[in-house]
Amino acid sequence: NAPEDQADKLLLASWGLPKAVLEKYHSLGVVRMFEWQAECLMLGQVLEGKNLVYSAPTSAGKTLVAELLILKRVLETRKKALLILPFVSVAKEKKCYLQ
Repeated sequence: NAPEDQADKLLLASWGLPKAVLEKYHSLGVVRMFEWQAECLMLGQVLEGKNLVYSAPTSAGKTLVAELLILKRVLETRKKALLILPFVSVAKEKKCYLQ
């Protein structure tokens, strides 16, 4: 469990995302993140655009961390982002998902 002062950071609604984005995640059953995901987002100056290198097993939730970082950065700076994915099938899935 997350420490009491960080428990709200596990909720996606705590990260300043627009309502439409939160509703999309909620429709997919994603309301909270894992403690390690929130820790990644709170490390150093990651939210200000500094680099982050992290590793986790397949299907552990790495993509959510990347998506949240990209979304926050795009929304705050009003600049475009480039998301590189390893497979065409994943790219097609994310294209539909992120639209």
